[in-house]
Amino acid sequence: MKDTNVTTPLTTPTSQPYAEPATSWRFGFVPSAEIWNGRLAMIGFLSAVLIEVFTERGFLHFWGLLG
Repeated sequence: MKDTNVTTPLTTPTSQPYAEPATSWRFGFVPSAEIWNGRLAMIGFLSAVLIEVFTERGFLHFWGLLG
C-alpha cells in the first residue's frame, strides 16, 4: 500500500508572503496610498489635457484665471 502523506518539495505546503492589496483605502505612507495617489494624478492630468484639446484653450483660460 502506498503512503499518501509523503511530502515532497512539490507538495510541501508553503505559507504565502503577506501582501497588502493595492485597492485598500488607507491613509499614511503606505503602498496602497501611493498607488491611489498616482491613479488620481493620472486622472487629473488626463482631464487637463482633454480640456485643452476640446476647448482649444489652456487649462487656466478655461477656468477664467487668465485673460
